[in-house]
Amino acid sequence: MPEHEAGGPLGTPTLEIRDFLRRRREQIAQRWADEPLFRTVFTLSRDEAVEAGKAVVDALAQVADARRVEDSDAVGFLGVREQLARMSTSRSRAGLSLTQVSNELAALWPPVDDLLTAELEERPAEELRACTTTLSTLMGTLRVVAVQTALHEGQALIDRQRLQLLEVATPVIRLWDGIVAVPLIGTLDSARSQVVMETLLNAVVDQHARFAILDITGVPTVDSLVAQHLMKTVAAARLMGAECVVSGIRPAIAQTMVHLGLDLGSVLTRASLADALGYCLHELGVAVSSPAAGSAVRR
Repeated sequence: MPEHEAGGPLGTPTLEIRDFLRRRREQIAQRWADEPLFRTVFTLSRDEAVEAGKAVVDALAQVADARRVEDSDAVGFLGVREQLARMSTSRSRAGLSLTQVSNELAALWPPVDDLLTAELEERPAEELRACTTTLSTLMGTLRVVAVQTALHEGQALIDRQRLQLLEVATPVIRLWDGIVAVPLIGTLDSARSQVVMETLLNAVVDQHARFAILDITGVPTVDSLVAQHLMKTVAAARLMGAECVVSGIRPAIAQTMVHLGLDLGSVLTRASLADALGYCLHELGVAVSSPAAGSAVRR
């Protein structure tokens, strides 16, 4: 489709900016390479910073070509989102706030504006104003894209760290050959309950466990949703070939479960972790002598 049919007549400010960016690609990238945002991220070589700058200029030219200078979702920005994420994340790790990163992005505008003004200085003032306004809008949209990308990356990092904390807070302990246990401490919610299930099932497979103990001594409260997750975990462990024992149900939690009308008849329970371990050892045919008998353990 001819350009004049694609969204406006030739010579419009948007197309002028597209052509300007393509002509001045090298010069813009060279100037950006000396700006803090590029210089402090690409520390191995200046050439790397220049190439990154060229990629951003190419993206801006593509967005201008599509006449979508105000659209942060323009296809042209897709190719540089990863680059912008790397730059924003690097600056954030250096201790800069999102506002400071945004200010560094804003600093990319003056070098480009200077080049544009010098190139169009003999044009009528109205044309120059229209082109600089279009370029300013395009650079502003770039800042929006960069900030959106930084926020997305920041949230993704928080989500990963939260999952890691959940995993660390849900350790699986190998108590004996064929016996694993998960001592739960603190509040259980849906997300953590899901991690408990996944962690325990993986341990059952890895350890070839015949018994899995869920100890909830350190859990202050259990609501119906958490109880359902525990029951699902017990059922899933059975499907994996392991018998699941829930231990440490304190009186308050027992009363809550009864009040909620939860049917735990199919769930094997023991008062304490020691009782649960004793049951599992007995089922495995392991005889444990008392301390008075010399603390001997025999099979």
